[in-house]
Amino acid sequence: MHSAIPKPSPAGKILWAAIALVGAWCLGVVALRRGEPINAIWLVTASMAVFVIGYRFYGQFVARRVLVLDPSRATPAVLRNDGLDYVPTDRWVVFGHHFAAIAGAGPLVGPVLAAQMGYLPGTLWILVGVVFAGAVQDFMILGLSLRRDGRSLGHMLREELGQVPGVIAMVGVLVLMMIVLAVLALVVVKALTHSPWGTFTVAATIPIALLMGVYLRYIRPGRILEVSLVGLVLLLLSIWYGKTVNDTPALAALFDFDAKSLAWLLIGYGFFASVLPVWLLLAPRDYLSTFLKIGTIALLALAIFLAAPTLRMPALTQFVNGTGPVFAGNLFPFLFITIACGAVSGWHSIIASGTTPKLLANEREATMVGYGGMLMEAFVAIMALIAAASLHPGVYFAMNSPGAIVGTTVEQAARTISDWGFMVTPGELTETARNIGESTILGRAGGAPTLAVGMAQLLHGILPGEGMMALWYHYAILFEALFILTTVDAGTRVGRFMIQELAGMAWAPLKKTDSWLGNVVATLICVGLWGYFLYQGAVDPLGGINTLWPLFGIANQMLAAIALMLATVVTVKLKRERYVLVPAVPAAWLVICTLTAGWQKLFDAKVSFTAVVDKYTAALAEGRLLAPAKNADEMQRIIANNRVDMILTGLFMLLVLTMLAFSLRVIVKAWRANRPTAQEEPYVALSSVTP
Repeated sequence: MHSAIPKPSPAGKILWAAIALVGAWCLGVVALRRGEPINAIWLVTASMAVFVIGYRFYGQFVARRVLVLDPSRATPAVLRNDGLDYVPTDRWVVFGHHFAAIAGAGPLVGPVLAAQMGYLPGTLWILVGVVFAGAVQDFMILGLSLRRDGRSLGHMLREELGQVPGVIAMVGVLVLMMIVLAVLALVVVKALTHSPWGTFTVAATIPIALLMGVYLRYIRPGRILEVSLVGLVLLLLSIWYGKTVNDTPALAALFDFDAKSLAWLLIGYGFFASVLPVWLLLAPRDYLSTFLKIGTIALLALAIFLAAPTLRMPALTQFVNGTGPVFAGNLFPFLFITIACGAVSGWHSIIASGTTPKLLANEREATMVGYGGMLMEAFVAIMALIAAASLHPGVYFAMNSPGAIVGTTVEQAARTISDWGFMVTPGELTETARNIGESTILGRAGGAPTLAVGMAQLLHGILPGEGMMALWYHYAILFEALFILTTVDAGTRVGRFMIQELAGMAWAPLKKTDSWLGNVVATLICVGLWGYFLYQGAVDPLGGINTLWPLFGIANQMLAAIALMLATVVTVKLKRERYVLVPAVPAAWLVICTLTAGWQKLFDAKVSFTAVVDKYTAALAEGRLLAPAKNADEMQRIIANNRVDMILTGLFMLLVLTMLAFSLRVIVKAWRANRPTAQEEPYVALSSVTP
């Protein structure tokens, strides 16, 4: 059993001191330099130093002192090895699976949206948040699930807090998940709206994945690397042929969809992806996305080092006061809910208590997978922030601001944005659209198109060529879409399992995941729930993202707060009270942030859903139309959407307060107990079940 953190040798001390000094110097330059642009290399170097030090010292501290991981203890994968769900797997394969599952749209989109406040606030929150909150949550939930037969977050809440709070938590977690899935899908919709090239390349991944599934199961079983390379080549060909589709009117018309049509297509895709056998679509898409994710992240990191772009967005902008056009709200609390994935994300607790604990062959590997996987996502978030901050600020605001604020023509947008102090011309906006092979860049909210433009400019800087900017842009769109769709795939399947588990409490046969009827019905309920919010976002005259992203951030961070409450409860129940602040401090911070954000979205006169409802209701009663609504029906839709958001925000706040009350009650009782009361599985020596 790990009992003490090994002390580094004298050479090791010198090395770690050097890393700390370099990191501190670079971070000081990022935080303190004013009046001149800084090079992105400073930010990358500072981030890498923080991540390495955080992993080596704080991650190991949590592993050895808080979780007390024991490499001699048999894991659920070893104890219940069934070749299906519980399978001892190589740690690098588990790391790849875990990273692919947790890294959805969040680390790509949140930092891009938050860049409206400048690059500095987002950078500091990502670095501090991931080390002390995000990675702690992922790691501790994974460690707790490892000691509980790989059980889910909802199941562990029911065991540790009691039946009633457990059921309340399971229902709440399910609803929170639906919001998360809807907004992730909405990001894809916003990226592909009226983009034949992008839509074709993303659509092509479906037959490619189906071909890979059949190839791997019947033609060349077990040849994972071989079939992945075949799929990767086909993917690249689809990007290349996408230009032909875009330039051929007859073909372009087949893949030119508005947001409403794309929403219905994604809802249908989510249904079939969940009910089809895993080997046919879901697993091959994971292979594709993993190769593309790792390759693109490495390529983007290389591009940043080689191109060494300057950060053109200021360190702080005037929009820290809450008047930002991308999303409204002050730096506190809205920065901390806008950047979720990359700093701390409740979605990860679903994965860390889902498939991952059923694959780890040894507890010692949990640090690399749980803590290290989250640090890797934070690195992706930093690179996304760099890509956005290195863009011309005028282009950034033109892409992310709704037409109701900046106008619907390049002339109007250029005039409005220049008045904010970010000088840009109509020609620059038109030229940017032409370079990436799109008709316009205005109103491309959601973060994904902005990141794609930033990535395309960075990659074009090291691999230039005629027409290459457009190719890199659509490559980046495909990268982001696959990033997101793998999360939607997995999330829909996990949501279906949760619905069946809840329904099974009323009627046991509904729990059976091998029941075709049960699977179809549960999947219909799941896609119906997140599909409703997706569709409302797609038809929302205010842009959808601007309306739903704060709700997404609140929901996601509330889920993280609940997960960290569980970690706090178990730490006390294990009689490790001296370490209770490790999960308790980030839990308290998230409770404060989310409840403050929720309160403001309900009652603040400037940013609340209530204020929007009141404004549009009054205008409708007077017979006036308010932009961007073009008719009374669109006015009613804005009112209805914001009322739904009001109700959900209130329910989410009530859920967090309820879980906080139950958690505090259990903590007080456990603190008074004179022995551990946590519901861990009995110790079984690894040597007794392995040859």
